[in-house]
Amino acid sequence: MNTEPRLRLEGVTRRFPGVVANDDVNLAVEAGEIHALLGENGAGKSTLVKFIYGVQSADSGTLFWEGTPQRIANPKAARRLGIAMVFQHFSLFDAMTVAENVALGLPRSFARSGLEERIHDVSRRYGLPLDPGRHVHALSVGERQRIEVVRCLLQEPRLLIMDEPTSVLTPQEVESLFATLRQLSQDGVSILYISHKLQEIRDLCHKATIMRGGRVVAECDPATRSAHELAELMIGTDLSLPRRTSVAGGASPRLEVRHLALESSRLHGTPLKDISFEVLAGEVLGIAGIAGNGQQELMDALSGETPLADHHTILADGRPVGASGPNRRRASGMVFVPEERLGHGAVPQMTLWENALLSGATTSRLVNRGMIRSARAREFAATVVRDFDVRTPGVMQPASSLSGGNLQKFIIGREISHNPGIIIALQPTWGVDAGSAAAVRQALIDLAADGAAVLVISQDLEELMEISDRLCVISQGRLSPPMRTKYATASRIGLLMAGS
Repeated sequence: MNTEPRLRLEGVTRRFPGVVANDDVNLAVEAGEIHALLGENGAGKSTLVKFIYGVQSADSGTLFWEGTPQRIANPKAARRLGIAMVFQHFSLFDAMTVAENVALGLPRSFARSGLEERIHDVSRRYGLPLDPGRHVHALSVGERQRIEVVRCLLQEPRLLIMDEPTSVLTPQEVESLFATLRQLSQDGVSILYISHKLQEIRDLCHKATIMRGGRVVAECDPATRSAHELAELMIGTDLSLPRRTSVAGGASPRLEVRHLALESSRLHGTPLKDISFEVLAGEVLGIAGIAGNGQQELMDALSGETPLADHHTILADGRPVGASGPNRRRASGMVFVPEERLGHGAVPQMTLWENALLSGATTSRLVNRGMIRSARAREFAATVVRDFDVRTPGVMQPASSLSGGNLQKFIIGREISHNPGIIIALQPTWGVDAGSAAAVRQALIDLAADGAAVLVISQDLEELMEISDRLCVISQGRLSPPMRTKYATASRIGLLMAGS
């Protein structure tokens, strides 16, 4: 009987210019084990997984597969061994059917006759209902993820790697996925599970390996640790949880949206249908929802990237701004944090101080009579870096040199430093580690405590439950009535997210 782990790594090291991504990493995953890989952004998780799946090589170290040393040259070689991976971002074609998308990811011998029947068989066995003949553009996000999982399972993997698999799922879809993963585990499939959602790790995983700075710093049974303890192991220091203050009674609305209806300009986008809400001074209003239900269209309308026909559809501190562009809205005291950090929130090739100009040219008087006040802009950016603990050698560094979490802290800090009356943030902690996420959330709470109106649009239900005073749900372009967060339940919100 083979007592070797299914996967074992010994001394894996991978260097890039100026950084050691993996530093003498040892890891073992047993047959049938659901094993969590935890760490902050930049801890080395992605590099390690790419090595296991054959996307990139290591400078030194050995991978053992069921006791035998292996060199995995590419993903095709990984799949031949029995290693499959479900990536965070789906690789699907909207205009094709489920079966056609599945066939694209399989060897020709798998993709010939009988594929639809095999999809049905795997779907029934693991509780992943799919109609092979449906087109992808007509499916929910949860159904699209099932395609990726079923495509992997058709190859009968012995190790399944999952990267942030629940980031776009409702609570009910998460439970369904967990049931599937537990069934796979019982069938002897090993699962290497990467997630920033620590309560999920506690609920699902048998073991956790924690990485920090490219090294393995701890191993544990996550069920015996609190989510707070796991977060502190990841960041290597005490983690302060966000502290909320209650909204003062009788507060007036600072942001008002009245009967917003808007056709989407995006392919397969979602039109907005008669959306109305208000955000009070000192309040954090959360909008939950599954991706693709109108969040981006709502952000475009609120930020002025899609100006509206009726000026009075959006009011900022009582002033109509619906037909105004982004600059006029910023002049009204509004600031915005887009979902896409690199390319939308910041220009990759520009330095941090130059990126400070993008939103602060007039708001923070970084430009005077058409002339850039470069010394003032550098000072402003340096203040953001200091106050928001942005890890960077300095403000002369390009935005592309920062990790995702640090760039997000810079963008949030840049916007908050303009002293806005209204801030609208879309996915403010998307893909951000526990320490950076806590800092971002506290910054938003502090801004509300100073009297600003804070609107957070997020797929992270835990985040919204933690920081918001009231909650709405957006589904198919419609917004539910607001509810007090303290009375909201995950099951109720999940049903609203699913369109019930």
